[in-house]
Amino acid sequence: MLDMKFIRENAGAVKHAVEVKGVPLDIDELLRLDRELVDLKQRVEAMQAERNANAKLVPKATPEERPTLIQKGKDLAEEIKNLDPALRAHEDNLRQLLLRVPNIPHASVPVGKDDSENVELRREGRRPEFDFTPRDQVELLEGQGWSDFERVARVSGSRSYLLKGEGALLEMAVQMFAMSFLAGRGFTPLSTTALVRPETLVNSGHFPGDEESVYKLEGDELMLAGTAEVPVNSLYAGEQLSADQLPMAFSAISGAFRREAGSAGRDVRGLIRVHEFRKVEQYVICRADEQEGLKWFETLLGNAEAILQALELPYRVVQNCTGDMGAGKVLMYDIETWVPSEAKYRETHSCSYLGDWQARRTGLRYRDEHGKLVYAHTLNNTGIATPRILVPLLENHQRADGTIHVPEALRPYLGGKAVLGQPVR
Repeated sequence: MLDMKFIRENAGAVKHAVEVKGVPLDIDELLRLDRELVDLKQRVEAMQAERNANAKLVPKATPEERPTLIQKGKDLAEEIKNLDPALRAHEDNLRQLLLRVPNIPHASVPVGKDDSENVELRREGRRPEFDFTPRDQVELLEGQGWSDFERVARVSGSRSYLLKGEGALLEMAVQMFAMSFLAGRGFTPLSTTALVRPETLVNSGHFPGDEESVYKLEGDELMLAGTAEVPVNSLYAGEQLSADQLPMAFSAISGAFRREAGSAGRDVRGLIRVHEFRKVEQYVICRADEQEGLKWFETLLGNAEAILQALELPYRVVQNCTGDMGAGKVLMYDIETWVPSEAKYRETHSCSYLGDWQARRTGLRYRDEHGKLVYAHTLNNTGIATPRILVPLLENHQRADGTIHVPEALRPYLGGKAVLGQPVR
């Protein structure tokens, strides 16, 4: 959400953001509604002032004048009351439009319509060169008896997964490594719920617009979040923080749920696109300063890269264009990790800086050094998401006999094992 005063004074920039981000919103209609609301408020305030002035005259009035003044006060009160529904309706309508106003992208963001126009910034790590025919993720999992896609589909439907034996331990090892790694870099570990109230998804910016991707629990007024960003963003909703409490940096692990509406037929094989997964999310609340926010952006990105480097995985960093960065983002980079069986990089991490756009929706404010209440800035980034990261992890580290090389960073979480699995014929 942007400040209404900012929108009035920077209508051209906001219209440009609407255009390049592909947001279906008429800023002229929003400004018209805003002017009408201002006029209504001024009318109400003028009548309230007149009523107050009239009330002060009543005690001093003569017996002959008093009935007329009393009646005038009643008439004014009635007029004010009659305007209230229109006032509330305008406020509600304006808020609904404001919730759809996108943030202004950073000057460095390339203009583009979708992910096909994202810009590769660099590649890191060495892609494996196999002297054997490599297996894909499903062949590796099934060869070791680490998965059972058929049985879990009977239990939970399509896009479900089940890991067994060392496969399950590998998933948990990756999660624990990421949590321990981020804790070592000063991030406060959180283990949080995926159950959230609908307003938390408005606060985070997922609503309005992404309702079809979210599971709803009918009768409980609760929903299942697709990332720990959602509940963590609302932990301090409406509170007034002090400047010395900032920055706050969290590494939050939670379940995550996505309906994947609109993705029918895409990535149905294996672990790439499942409805339920586990995710370690980096989340930061910092002072309302773009320079500080951009430094945190580099920190979050650096953490994610360091995790991938420790997992000995090749990857590339991509800058998202305007049409692929989401309404609330000022700046967004994706990290895509190499998947040998597909001979391409797959998105495994997203790093986002949102300025005060998210904080305005959530009510995340703090008192600065002058005692003024200002909205904080927020950022988020994937630490690790499983089981998706297991796809490049298994495929890049496979050996000719179907066993899996264990990166040194994971060995303490797997009983010191350097290799997982048994040779497969």
